[in-house]
Amino acid sequence: PRSLQLILSLTFSRYFMTIHDLREEITHWKLSGQRILHLAIGILALSIYEFIARPFYRPSIYNNHIYDFHLADTIGNTLGTIATVYFFVAVLGRTRAQHLFLIKVVTLSVALYEIAHPLLGKPMDPWDLAATLITGVGCYGVYNLIHRGHRAAEKEK
Repeated sequence: PRSLQLILSLTFSRYFMTIHDLREEITHWKLSGQRILHLAIGILALSIYEFIARPFYRPSIYNNHIYDFHLADTIGNTLGTIATVYFFVAVLGRTRAQHLFLIKVVTLSVALYEIAHPLLGKPMDPWDLAATLITGVGCYGVYNLIHRGHRAAEKEK
């Protein structure tokens, strides 16, 4: 049983973040180039939404009755998902496996929040749900694209 516990904990902690891992990450947190990059992506997504999309793009689309394939309707969820995913990856993730796990969990959490809107007295918007899931897949792809050099270096070790 003890060896099984050890194997499960090593396997589990490699792909998932335990409470112990979270505590260790917070107490030994260090700023790195990858963290700066992930924070920059999150800040860029949030800035685009706050300073371009919400004050200019969305009102312009609505006022001129332009059909933009629901982009104006879902841009908050789209950019918000990007910001949330990359903020969590930057702050909590330590390894590539944890980063990929966080991308999945955060995307599903934002999607579940969207599904739970009726419980909060708000209507659920299927376009926002679709945008969240598509954006999560996009974040996963962009992460892999950005870090493909790191992946090759890890395989060589």
